[in-house]
Amino acid sequence: MYTDSHCHLSFPELAADLPRIREAMAQAQVTRALCICTTLEEFTAVAALADQHDDFWATVGVHPDNEGVTEPSVADLIERAAHPKVVGIGETGLDYYQMEQRKGGRSVADMEWQRNRFRVHIRAARQVRRPLIIHTREAADDTIAILREEGEDGALGSVGGVFHCFTETERVARAALDMGFFISFSGILTFKSASSLREVASLVPMDRLLIETDSPYLAPVPYRGKTNNPAYVPYVAAELARLRGCSIEEIAKQTSENFDRLFLRSA
Repeated sequence: MYTDSHCHLSFPELAADLPRIREAMAQAQVTRALCICTTLEEFTAVAALADQHDDFWATVGVHPDNEGVTEPSVADLIERAAHPKVVGIGETGLDYYQMEQRKGGRSVADMEWQRNRFRVHIRAARQVRRPLIIHTREAADDTIAILREEGEDGALGSVGGVFHCFTETERVARAALDMGFFISFSGILTFKSASSLREVASLVPMDRLLIETDSPYLAPVPYRGKTNNPAYVPYVAAELARLRGCSIEEIAKQTSENFDRLFLRSA
């Protein structure tokens, strides 16, 4: 019924508890999940999850905020994307969040390494014809500009993808939609402080919506502050159903169909 389009089941918080999580998913009618890769070092574990379970798929990518890890080349990503259950490239993008505190006082100009890494992922995605999983945090203008510069502008030949765990403005959402991207919402949508995000969520066309947990992070209300897992994605669907005045079954069906159309079209 439900599809979690973005989770990190290879992370230690979840990997050690996978049998219980899969049981909870079954009880919650979460029938599928996309396991997201954040480093090349992690790829073997992510791919193994997809190999071991028919209802899991995988991606390959290096998260924009990861330093001190193997820097990917286009060839590295293409090689791993040949795995039969890899359906996307990422997560990738830009993260300028709290640069002064978290990144040693660096400026936007100092983040050229992130922008270069992002371009590598886009070029690989276009070669293997796999959608991009976009992470953007306090970097939306540069994220959109680089996508357009690299040809991901919604025109013929674009591979598209999803802006995952969306927390940006309506302006950014409309720009992403204009470029042909899907938009995915996480448990943040249920937070009391997320009123502006809920307004954006109510405007996204139904055929461009995805739902996710981004687990082990961002557990939805009523589990906020606890370790998240894919069994909680129905709470995101329930909030979207409330916002849009439709049934939760309609949200589950539409977002699962959207997942198929985006990620499994060529799998």
